[in-house]
Amino acid sequence: MNNLSWEDFQKVEMRVGTILEVKDFPESRNPSYQLLIDFGSELGQRKTSAQITSLYSKEELVGKQIIAVVNFPKKQIANFMSECLILGAVEGKDVTLLKTDRKVENGLRIL
Repeated sequence: MNNLSWEDFQKVEMRVGTILEVKDFPESRNPSYQLLIDFGSELGQRKTSAQITSLYSKEELVGKQIIAVVNFPKKQIANFMSECLILGAVEGKDVTLLKTDRKVENGLRIL
């Protein structure tokens, strides 16, 4: 394992956001959703895609607060531009989303 310094860790902008909208993403190679997430007034709304269809329905995701990295470069995925990376625990092809245990303000930083 490669150790990071505290300064390295602080460069990763992990923020809390609320999922506003979920759409199917049929153009993706693997089953995925397209998500629109609200990160509060400072960061605004960001789009991403996520391979989370095995554990989550579109309906249960809307309104859920999640944790995402918001300072990676944008990434083209098929015909879609991803603007953040949702964090989750990966077990095989199943991804369990990371979230806060209480509702908090969108955009709060994770340390």
